[in-house]
Amino acid sequence: MKRRQKSGVFSYQELKKALSEGVIRSDVPVEDGQIQPASIDLRLGPKAYRLVSSFLPEGHGVLEKLHMPDMYGSDLVMYEMDISRGGILEKGSVYLIPLLEELRLPRNVGGKANPKSTTGRLDIFTRVITDRNPRFDEIPPGYKGGLFLEVMPRSFTINVTEGLSLVQLRLRRGSCTLSDTSLKRLNREVRLLYDGEEHVANDRARIANGVFMSVDLFGDPKSGIIGYKSKRNSHVVDLTKKNYYNIDDFWEPIFRNDKGTLILEPEEFYILASKERIRIPAGFASEMVPYEAGSGELRTHYAGFFDPGFGYGRKGEVKGTKAVLEVRAHDVPFMIAHGQTFCKLFFEKMSDLPDKVYGPKIGSSYQYQTITLSKQFRNSL
Repeated sequence: MKRRQKSGVFSYQELKKALSEGVIRSDVPVEDGQIQPASIDLRLGPKAYRLVSSFLPEGHGVLEKLHMPDMYGSDLVMYEMDISRGGILEKGSVYLIPLLEELRLPRNVGGKANPKSTTGRLDIFTRVITDRNPRFDEIPPGYKGGLFLEVMPRSFTINVTEGLSLVQLRLRRGSCTLSDTSLKRLNREVRLLYDGEEHVANDRARIANGVFMSVDLFGDPKSGIIGYKSKRNSHVVDLTKKNYYNIDDFWEPIFRNDKGTLILEPEEFYILASKERIRIPAGFASEMVPYEAGSGELRTHYAGFFDPGFGYGRKGEVKGTKAVLEVRAHDVPFMIAHGQTFCKLFFEKMSDLPDKVYGPKIGSSYQYQTITLSKQFRNSL
């Protein structure tokens, strides 16, 4: 009798099995460090295309769409560049980079891609594109083909190289999303949400198709810093560097005021933090989605995937970790206040408990973060 496959997000060991069975494949061997508790890091290939604009390949293969000739030779490609030993991606320009990994998904397995935390904190807009697909980042069940990454640096010009990971992919089978009833039970039993040291019980938590969190405009008690705003003119950020750049060369610190408010200027990029702390038990994963205020002026959070174990610890000893928010206002100046609703987390169940969870033991960078910039910068809070 054939064993029934469990629904849920693939865990670390299931991703390893998917690699061994050729569901995920690459001519360049996948390293174990790419495989996270509930996702796999996807790597840049050796070639990048500078594009005229973004696009979706609906009805066509991605490379076929790139090379549909017009009077200028190509409708979308301005030029190609070799990034095998490093290449500069200019701020405000759109690039397409074929990834080293490709997929051969079973009919009942689909995928979802997210920017990695470091990518979002550098204001690098990324989206995965697949052949004949009318949607970004969503990979349909049964997809067989290559993976391509659209990259648009928005605040900084960046240096990237082949093998670098800007996005992560999770695979999932069947229905994974937790209902509000399940979320409330989970918060009651294992305590998902904290405000300081105090658990936020269900009578105070806002749970509606996910868990809502608010923004912290009190910030660091000693320095008074509540966040950072990217500088308009700065040097290239080499993404292969760690703990390398001075914060002041790229970011302006933002300090709290007596009113507990902040006015976001249109099209400026801010790094802020959540007021609450979240933790993700080992049997679950979570995605923080952009929160729209309803009128379109505000978007929060580009990178939004939280692996099992985030803010939790192996034995539940960690009372949550703040979520770092990547924020951009649109159209008009927008005032926000301390404790204002700012983001929402969807929770998904894992199909199996992962053999490893998020945390220092696997080299996770942001387990104890507060207002934390990307790992390229020194001495962030």
